[in-house]
Amino acid sequence: MNLEQLWDEYHEHVRNFVLNKTNHHTDTEDIVQMTFMKAYEGISRLQDEEKRRAWIFQIARNSIVDHFRKEKKTEVLPDNVNMVEEEPVADCNSEAAKGMMSILTRMPDKYREALELSELQGMSQKQLSEHLNISYSGAKSRVQRGRELVKEMMTSCCAIEADHYGNIVEYSVIHDEPKPKKK
Repeated sequence: MNLEQLWDEYHEHVRNFVLNKTNHHTDTEDIVQMTFMKAYEGISRLQDEEKRRAWIFQIARNSIVDHFRKEKKTEVLPDNVNMVEEEPVADCNSEAAKGMMSILTRMPDKYREALELSELQGMSQKQLSEHLNISYSGAKSRVQRGRELVKEMMTSCCAIEADHYGNIVEYSVIHDEPKPKKK
């Protein structure tokens, strides 16, 4: 499918979608243009033609987010504004990371290995499946179950509070040992 066919088939729908999602923002046409540029660049990687509509709307969503992320500007404060010294904030993320590393050593080997290879060493799940000589879906399941086990073990022994971005803002150890989930 070429760009003109893609444009003819989806332009009006994508434009209405972007208008609706951006509350008729003045940059709607720019966002729509960016959506179709990205779609045209990636159309060769689309494996299932039946999912083309969902795929192009996902590109539109991402283009909206990208546009407004770039548009955010930081406000420059006037020179006469007195800055208040903030108290240093504890580095909860590194404390939680240390706790998580401790949790990893307590996990069953197959989940620990899958998480270490995929999450810590950056191996793709496809590569993981080949490395462990298991199916791709088996590798995905193993990583997912490992993540769930880490979460379960972390929340059983630690109090963790995160902001809406996922950054850990409060972290404290309640029990030295994770408690297994009761069934």
